[in-house]
Amino acid sequence: MLLTYRALKRVSLAKKLRITAPNGIDEGSYVRIGGIDQWISIRGEDLSNPVVLEIHGGPGASNLIHVPRTRAWERHFTIVRWDMRGAGRTFAAGGPAGQGEMTLDRLYADALEVTEYVRARLGVPRLLLLANSFGTVTGLRLARDHPELYSAYVGTDQNIIGGGHDTSSHEALLARLEKGGRKKERARIAAMGPDRTAWGAEQWSQYAKTVVTTDPLTYDTMKTVVIRSLWFSPLHTLRGLRSYLKAMNFSEQLGPRAMTVDERAEGTVFRLPFFVFQGDSDVLTPPEPARRFVEDVTAPVKDFALIEGASHFAAFRYPDRFLDLMLSRVRPVVTGEAGTR
Repeated sequence: MLLTYRALKRVSLAKKLRITAPNGIDEGSYVRIGGIDQWISIRGEDLSNPVVLEIHGGPGASNLIHVPRTRAWERHFTIVRWDMRGAGRTFAAGGPAGQGEMTLDRLYADALEVTEYVRARLGVPRLLLLANSFGTVTGLRLARDHPELYSAYVGTDQNIIGGGHDTSSHEALLARLEKGGRKKERARIAAMGPDRTAWGAEQWSQYAKTVVTTDPLTYDTMKTVVIRSLWFSPLHTLRGLRSYLKAMNFSEQLGPRAMTVDERAEGTVFRLPFFVFQGDSDVLTPPEPARRFVEDVTAPVKDFALIEGASHFAAFRYPDRFLDLMLSRVRPVVTGEAGTR
């Protein structure tokens, strides 16, 4: 019965995803990027719309599972969804042995190759850069270094790692575990210490899972948005779902490698419009460090907004609210047009 319902739901969602507009696009293929085949999907109802390049999070968590939830975005933007090495269909194609070098520098170089591919494929001078969660580490670097390639930067679930100096989120987790009487978990997290630069992949993963499962709103979002999107994705078979989860486990090695990143040391000057839209109740990437970072940013235009009642995955829990922000605050800056819904 469960599999039958899943099959019917997938058929319904597949119909929802159809793009029939005469100037629309719906294509997906493997492209040789960084020496391996990487999956790139391009979807939108009007090729005259701004082109958005998504830099997904995880690490290893392809955004393809969220296409049905963000279907309305494709009426106003052409969305490029790229499965990074170690993620989604890119991981499925090559397996663990076929992912090549798994470093932040390699992801950055891959992103630039993807950018050049999309610019040539669609004949556009700049892309609108949209990064979420772990992807914001690479996203900030791209936006800082290459304003000639991107029309604006939008970060959501924005990471502000700060070189491991800010321990407030670690302290908040310990307090939450103490309040909940979860002594074993608290002892385990306390033993790891607040210095995330000293963590290994297993510790990084354990910390993230503990944050997610001990915060009611984040845990509910994981179940009702992420897991549900994965289970009913019309773009993923059951084998594809298993591969998706294996990719996330494989890519956990990248987590601790990002913990030494210090965004302020890398620079707060951005020569392009700069936006951050954050869940107001996000405990995984808290809004206050993101707000303070935006305050320190120098950019032609900058803006910060909270999405009320949202934890991590804010854009996917409330895709309509996120689209409102994109249309009212970002698109007018990128196109020079008045904001519309």
